[in-house]
Amino acid sequence: MRRLGAAGDGVASLPCGRPCHVPGALPGEQVRVRIGDRRGDGFSARLLAIESASPDRVAPPCPHAGACGGCTLQHLADAAYAAWKRGLAEAALARAGFASPPLAPLARSAPGTRRRAELSLRRADGRVIVGFHGRASAEVVDIPGCLVLHPALLAIAASLRSFLPRLGVLKREGKVWLTLAAEGVDLWLTTDGAADAAARSALAEFARVAGLARLSWSLLGHDPDPVAVLATPTVSFAGVPVRLPPGGFLQATEDGERAIVSAVLAALADLPEGARVADLYAGSGTLTFPLARRFRVLAVEGDRAASAALRSAAQAAALSGRVVVERRDLSLRPIAGRELDGLEAVVLDPPRDGARAQAAALAEGPVRRVVYVSCNPAALARDARLLAQAGFRLDRAVPIDQFLWSAHLECVASFSR
Repeated sequence: MRRLGAAGDGVASLPCGRPCHVPGALPGEQVRVRIGDRRGDGFSARLLAIESASPDRVAPPCPHAGACGGCTLQHLADAAYAAWKRGLAEAALARAGFASPPLAPLARSAPGTRRRAELSLRRADGRVIVGFHGRASAEVVDIPGCLVLHPALLAIAASLRSFLPRLGVLKREGKVWLTLAAEGVDLWLTTDGAADAAARSALAEFARVAGLARLSWSLLGHDPDPVAVLATPTVSFAGVPVRLPPGGFLQATEDGERAIVSAVLAALADLPEGARVADLYAGSGTLTFPLARRFRVLAVEGDRAASAALRSAAQAAALSGRVVVERRDLSLRPIAGRELDGLEAVVLDPPRDGARAQAAALAEGPVRRVVYVSCNPAALARDARLLAQAGFRLDRAVPIDQFLWSAHLECVASFSR
């Protein structure tokens, strides 16, 4: 095996010259595999045996590591894992045109601190499986324990295992979103069966017994409907309490959120008090409210529930004079042209697809400072290239690991021209 790929697979070269991706293999190892399907410009393969192991190979700490698709690199020693994770950001920025990027050390979240999770549900043989999908599989793997999730989420997942088999709303499959708020766990259950009055009553009783802050339910593909609200779930950003919508976005860990906020504020530390700054893809205010302590902020978010929560929190905190909230789909209508006039900086925190249209508008516009919060190195490479071609230089990048033992990586990259 020659290297680790971007997904955490070992990558070798076949005699034909095409790459072969082998989940579970590490660089330097001699392995036996079974070649499988085409994958990109190469092939995937199944690991059959390790003939010669890497010195960086360790025993996975989780008993579910071989089956669960949530973690892909528990078999890699910690130092090698951290170097590889940091290297994902370095490689992405190099592809964008920034050779030898000024990269900070990797900021890492501790195990057992992930405060939000999407779990899959599957009814089988009279029981309900609560867990994650297997790697590249539709199978749901039962996960009674998880080294990544916060214990409060694990406790609710365990309660669901005993409760859901008695509930008729889950005919075959469903999903559950768990978020740890200040008041407790917020749960959104979505199922393939309808909930009648009796089912809603049972769900409300489950919420009370399990000590949930809120329980919402919906049919698969529909919006959540609060069934029981024992306490309105909130989270605070820079001391401003925000009411979380059911299933609303929140950074995966508190440590990760702090690292992101710190990196963004550090990138703008030399701007004058009261400068105008845009926070694009603002969510419910993760960055808006820390920015509003020093700046006047235009916060733009496309999601209806998130933008409403952000606006309500700003009004309640008497920040309407410093925070202007606009609901807008930036992929269809990026902030562009004269709309960018007067902005000292733009902060953007897009979803995994990135911000191609918005990055292009920034490249063509007058803004001289951009801080890009990325959760996908591939999208960062694409969008940062547009900035590089427009004369932006990379001042600093901070890689942040909130998703331990996986290929997911955040990176806060600061650009100026």
